[in-house]
Amino acid sequence: MDEILIVTTNDIPGYEITQVHGEVCGLIVRARNAFSNMGAGLRTVFGGEARGYTTLLLDSRNEALERPREAARYKGANAVVARRFDCNEIASIMSEVAAYGTAVTIARR
Repeated sequence: MDEILIVTTNDIPGYEITQVHGEVCGLIVRARNAFSNMGAGLRTVFGGEARGYTTLLLDSRNEALERPREAARYKGANAVVARRFDCNEIASIMSEVAAYGTAVTIARR
């Protein structure tokens, strides 16, 4: 298995965890631009999706997810279990996205 499998569950059906390598995480902080802030402000008045923020958070989530994958590979793992995400706002102008889980080695049963 060359690809690092990432799952939200604590185990993977059909596999057994043969080694635990420890926690891996990825963090990304992105500043919001003035146009996104202005558009989001209008959305709060008129309703609707704030697409600039949706794109920002989706891109941030995808980038944050790649970092635990790289860290797991570096530790010699081939999977990450119990993957979670946290998202926070910093000073009302930045978004922080953290992805974390436990790096493990798995083998087919």
